[in-house]
Amino acid sequence: MRDLQEIGMGRTARRTYQFDDIDIVPSRRTRSSQDVSTAWQLDAYRFEMPVLTHPTDSVVSPAFAVELGRQGGLGVINGEGLWGRHADVEAKIAELIDLAENDPDDRAAVRRLQELHQAPLDPELLGAAVATVRDAGVTTAVRVSPQRAAELTPHLLQAGIDLLVVQGTIVSAEHVAQGGEPLNLKTFIAELDVPVIAGGVGDHRTALHLMRTGAAGVIVGFGSTEGITTTGSVLGIGVPMATAIADAAAARRDYLDETGGRYVHVIADGDIYTSGDLAKAVACGADAAMIGAPLAVAKEAAGHGWYWPSAAAHPSLPRAAIAPVTADRPALSTVLSGPSDEPYGGRNLVGGLRRSMAKSGYSDLKAFQRVGLSVRG
Repeated sequence: MRDLQEIGMGRTARRTYQFDDIDIVPSRRTRSSQDVSTAWQLDAYRFEMPVLTHPTDSVVSPAFAVELGRQGGLGVINGEGLWGRHADVEAKIAELIDLAENDPDDRAAVRRLQELHQAPLDPELLGAAVATVRDAGVTTAVRVSPQRAAELTPHLLQAGIDLLVVQGTIVSAEHVAQGGEPLNLKTFIAELDVPVIAGGVGDHRTALHLMRTGAAGVIVGFGSTEGITTTGSVLGIGVPMATAIADAAAARRDYLDETGGRYVHVIADGDIYTSGDLAKAVACGADAAMIGAPLAVAKEAAGHGWYWPSAAAHPSLPRAAIAPVTADRPALSTVLSGPSDEPYGGRNLVGGLRRSMAKSGYSDLKAFQRVGLSVRG
């Protein structure tokens, strides 16, 4: 039963929960963390850790995607970002960081980012970025927006991608555009030979609709990062991640019953800063998580310690700032798997998840989705 609260005469709102509102409750059994598996599989592709990147140029270069793939995660290149528009992306990012460091109001760097995104997309540049990842022998994934999915996907398929990510702030089963043909995801996905991950969503109904399109995975959330993402103040839209993931997991269960066994993965994207947040995301029902700012601290990240989500580049309504995330830049392997001397959960993300699973007595991610949860008073 949903918890509805009256917020005024004749108007109610649902009470929802963020990660900070809940805690994992261990069972009577514990086990060694060495006996825990964090592996998951999407279609034919197996990953040793439930970590994807938020598709932003500030984290994911082709080289970063290769390194993350070798360590067991999945790097998602932004197909509408700088790697498909400019041959000298490293120089362009250095210019952005220089502007951000000397910008008192956060506008100059965002304005320059918008200008950089006005350059036309070059399929050859994008294909070269994909080829770098593909030729390294790791799974290749690229993100496109619903607005440009039909246009860009043929080039990406020709380049040899393994997975396609159709992602926007809010994605529905049918994207309607005035004066143009709507993107019907069900028809679009049915015609592709590669698995599609689609999102973001924030509720049960939309998640179920996307599952019915044939998507292999559904993204929950829009990559919110405290102090950087401004979607709440710009659009008034917020996604309470604990509740949203649980709702999407319920949609997955309903769809599993509806289809007689077709499983769709739930991927959390937003408000994950620590290993505890990652553990809570899985405990609420996520199969994996898209992570942005926590990976931007790695020395291999393209932003050199600065972070901005893809929404920062919107041409007329940017919804994020370009902000520093760290002065200390450990190796990606340390961020993911330790060892760590940082006591707040920002390092050894997967090791913390593994330990949480072990302390709660679960040996794999699917089982850990059944762990007990409590709401803080």
